[in-house]
Amino acid sequence: MRSSRRGAENASGGTDHGSAGVGFLIGSKVKGQQLGQHPGVTGGLDPSGNLKPSADFRAVYAALLEQWFGTDANAILPEVAAFARPALLK
Repeated sequence: MRSSRRGAENASGGTDHGSAGVGFLIGSKVKGQQLGQHPGVTGGLDPSGNLKPSADFRAVYAALLEQWFGTDANAILPEVAAFARPALLK
């Protein structure tokens, strides 16, 4: 995952690292899709000035554990049972 930048300029005229990011899952068995939506650079900010993530990394990790490795993600990742798993593989 890569860190995104905050929308607002900092004191040195640049931008700080934010909390949202992007991740890529690449391979011949991967279902081609985009998870989440781009939140925009002005209306999609949280109170700290970070982009609001629209897909939770815990759901993606859980989906990978279950769909690729065939293991129970609930036994590995704490409190992940509440997250809906996206279909990542063909």
